[in-house]
Amino acid sequence: MCIPGAPETLFCSALPLNLMPNNNVKGTRFKCVWSSVRRKGISIEVSLFAHATEDPQKVESAFRNILPSSRRDEVTLRKRVLKGEYGNPIVYYKAKITKMEIAEAILRKMACNLSTLDKEMLEGDLERRVEKGSLYIRLDKQAAYLGKFRLCNSDPIHLKVRFKTPKINSIRSICRDLGMLP
Repeated sequence: MCIPGAPETLFCSALPLNLMPNNNVKGTRFKCVWSSVRRKGISIEVSLFAHATEDPQKVESAFRNILPSSRRDEVTLRKRVLKGEYGNPIVYYKAKITKMEIAEAILRKMACNLSTLDKEMLEGDLERRVEKGSLYIRLDKQAAYLGKFRLCNSDPIHLKVRFKTPKINSIRSICRDLGMLP
């Protein structure tokens, strides 16, 4: 469950909460008991394009918006300038996130911001999106620029989430623990 207004350092945890009354006092005071996610060696490759009609700075901003603000300086975005079919410039961006804490934080942030419908679509397509222990996710670049998360198929931000396990049921369980699936 995500908590609106929770500090981002908690990554707006999407894990189930057990809310228990604090010292058996009636009223609205509760303490949260957070369960921890199993550490399962997660890394993420992110790639995206800036076409000739797009502002590269806005595309870079869309990328930065999917990262937790406290960890943005730790991720390097590499770029290559390519030429399109008609000679138009295309900028290809790529980042590898190998620190598991950052990768997990990205997935938690995504979990807190994906709609229930997107989570249901992700769950329904999970077997199609997983290959050799990697989960492939496409996020809407325009929505990311606006600070929102939405699945899409055209002109996306590509995420390749690598797990140590190739087993679909284990990956499903990890994604559910992270709050990415309903």
